[in-house]
Amino acid sequence: MIDMSSRPPTMKDVAAAAGVSLKTVSRHVNGATNIDPELSARIRDAIVSLGYRHNLAAASIRPGRSAKVIGLVISDLANPYWSVIARSVERVCSANGYLLMTVSSEEDAARHRLLVDRLIAQRVDGLIVVPPRQDTGGWAAPSASVVPLVAIDRPLQEGEATSDAETAVRADTILADNAGGAEAATRELVRQGARNVLFLGDSLELYTMRERLAGYRRALAPSDDDDRLVVTTAHTAAEAASVVGSLLGEGRVDAVFAANNRSSIGAIEAFTRAGERLPLIGFDDFESATLVRPAIAVVAQDVVRMGEAAAEAVLARIAGTAPEPAVTVLPTRLVLRGSERAASV
Repeated sequence: MIDMSSRPPTMKDVAAAAGVSLKTVSRHVNGATNIDPELSARIRDAIVSLGYRHNLAAASIRPGRSAKVIGLVISDLANPYWSVIARSVERVCSANGYLLMTVSSEEDAARHRLLVDRLIAQRVDGLIVVPPRQDTGGWAAPSASVVPLVAIDRPLQEGEATSDAETAVRADTILADNAGGAEAATRELVRQGARNVLFLGDSLELYTMRERLAGYRRALAPSDDDDRLVVTTAHTAAEAASVVGSLLGEGRVDAVFAANNRSSIGAIEAFTRAGERLPLIGFDDFESATLVRPAIAVVAQDVVRMGEAAAEAVLARIAGTAPEPAVTVLPTRLVLRGSERAASV
């Protein structure tokens, strides 16, 4: 049994816990991709359970030397939302003479932690990160002590997330007004005559989903707040389409608030297949929102500005010109295009 009561876990401890060689662990934490998936899974589990941190920063970063590189850890490059953020961050970095290294965590906490370590080991000058949905904590504070750290879209936290508050790490944070935008959208659907508004979204492990659900509930009268109308299992557009398709024609839902762009797309797919639709407002704009009829009403975030603000914050902190770390909440905008109204009889 490994006794780590008086010392941090080492790579050797990870190897012993995972039942693999020290060389295999070293290859894994250094980004090798040709390791047996079963062995990689065991190593990841051991890293998480032991709280191991691969810290190459002390040996890699020389005092006074700048790599002129910023690291960006996002959720999923396949989602247009994250692609827009990455592009806007890159534009500001490039204009200031910095190269951007962008990687995707795929919402995996262990992968996120390894990516942060790898970027620090590559001597990045600063980090912009999207915390993963199941953030186990323990990485943010040590990272912020090594390089300037900015959180984007979601707050940083140490330990398990709660629905009430996040335990802050001293780092700049750039957020959108998720609750306010969701409240405005739901109120508009109610104003249009809806009484049973479906909340269609992703897991409540996501800070943004928790905030949007809170805003949705603020817009409803207590008698209208029905948990049976809250769906938080639609991770993909196909899953969202399945949910909406199963509800059409039942009569217990008369409008849809889609809490992200994939849920909006799924709802449109379901409407198209069924040949009927319900009033719909989605959170996050997307390219095809104006190509369907009626065009899709959305809560628009200034995604470009979010990326720019994050880049500006990390560059200011690198330059030593930034004030105390702050939370910046960017406003959202309700864009009505027609889908918020009931279909003509």
